Amino acid sequence: MPEPRTYPQIRFAAPPGATEILLVRHGESQPAVDGTAFDLLDGRGDPPLSEEGREQAQLVCGRLASYGVAAVYTSTLRRTHQTAAPLLDRLGLGSVSDPDLCEVFLGEWEGGIYRKKVTERDPLALRMVEEERFDVIPGAEPAAAFAGRVRAALERIAAAHGDQRVAVFAHGGTIGQALAMATGSRPFAFIGADNASISHLVAWGDRWTLRRFNDTAHLEGAADLIQPNG
Repeated sequence: MPEPRTYPQIRFAAPPGATEILLVRHGESQPAVDGTAFDLLDGRGDPPLSEEGREQAQLVCGRLASYGVAAVYTSTLRRTHQTAAPLLDRLGLGSVSDPDLCEVFLGEWEGGIYRKKVTERDPLALRMVEEERFDVIPGAEPAAAFAGRVRAALERIAAAHGDQRVAVFAHGGTIGQALAMATGSRPFAFIGADNASISHLVAWGDRWTLRRFNDTAHLEGAADLIQPNG
């Protein structure tokens, strides 16, 4: 008598034509200094990586080098370029810089003021967290506009890289927005990605599936480098 057929648990496999998007938050950037604003690029704070951030960049890119990454995207802000640089060197690739991947525009709190307001628990910062909206900040980017550009950027990337894996070096707010849209979650449910963490989306058609959030295994043994509010 033949053995009965068995049915092991089904493992996830990306559908044909899908794009695997590895969302990497930039490494720790230099701290804000009271009375001194960050350099601005197109109105947004543009601090470089700190020494710790550069070490984090080496660690995350060392891990990504074996992931079969076919393309690398960054925002226009230098902390994402600097974080991606070790991977580009290892793989011999260039990167595509997309302004739609930039961090949410913080209006009157740009240039480092946001960090001060949040640290000091400014009433408006508390309201921002309670309502889960950056646009309670005076002059900040409207929530719908932010969501629209992040979606547009990732849809373009997915359309260009079917059946490929790409690395997208971006920002905490940008990654949080992408994952909230992918899962239908609260707006700030995924805002807390650590510096140099990896989150993983699979995109096909109009469907996005979250496979991984805030993976920092490559930073183990360097826990003192992990700065969740960098």
